[in-house]
Amino acid sequence: MLILRRCSPFVQILRRCHKQAIEQNSNGKNNLTAFFGKWPEGEQQDFQQHMRIITDFISETEERQLHEEIEPYMSRLRYEFDHWDDAIHGFRETERKKWFPHNREVLERVRQVAFDGAIMPYVHILDLAPDGVIKPHVDSTRYCGTTISGISLLSDSVMRLVRTDAKRYQQQSESKGTDDAAYRHRPEAKLENNFYADLMLPRRSLYIMSHTARYNFTHEILAKEHSSYRGTPVPKTRRISIICRNEP
Repeated sequence: MLILRRCSPFVQILRRCHKQAIEQNSNGKNNLTAFFGKWPEGEQQDFQQHMRIITDFISETEERQLHEEIEPYMSRLRYEFDHWDDAIHGFRETERKKWFPHNREVLERVRQVAFDGAIMPYVHILDLAPDGVIKPHVDSTRYCGTTISGISLLSDSVMRLVRTDAKRYQQQSESKGTDDAAYRHRPEAKLENNFYADLMLPRRSLYIMSHTARYNFTHEILAKEHSSYRGTPVPKTRRISIICRNEP
């Protein structure tokens, strides 16, 4: 007798991630990533391996459940426009360690899909206003390790990654004892004569930024007036990201 078993959400996502990787490799095209400038072939291959996007990582129901858990606290905060390291404007943020059981299951799925081992116990929640912007930066190696992964709630958005020598910049500044409290470094990364990538982050998707993409590129969320992908405007409303990291 043949018994049909219903696949768990985790298994379904693994299969979809694997299918997306096969399609991208066979077609030589990633519909969620647009490359600009002259990329060294090896570096572009590394980037595609280390910067992944999984569409529909969570369902509409899971998005609503995540939002319902964090909204009562976030709604009591004011949007800030003068961040201490000038990396974010128009934002509210917090960290959360304890979650409702159904939301813990989603975060466990993130851990299994995006990380080789454990993630940091406190999950970062970043609430960006419709007019808010995340400027180009690289998260400090003092405060997180090789991988940063985030679920996008409420809105589509465009993330831009620009090649820089961020790792050397961080090593130099930290060896000199400067920027001791800096959580986000903002090394210079000009678009002119450089290579970079724009990534479409659909609502309810998961991005996984690791290794080369995490250390060697600044990342930013384009402001509403600049939010477009392959020439098509991407309306950006309020955006909440649920961000997991591993230990340094």
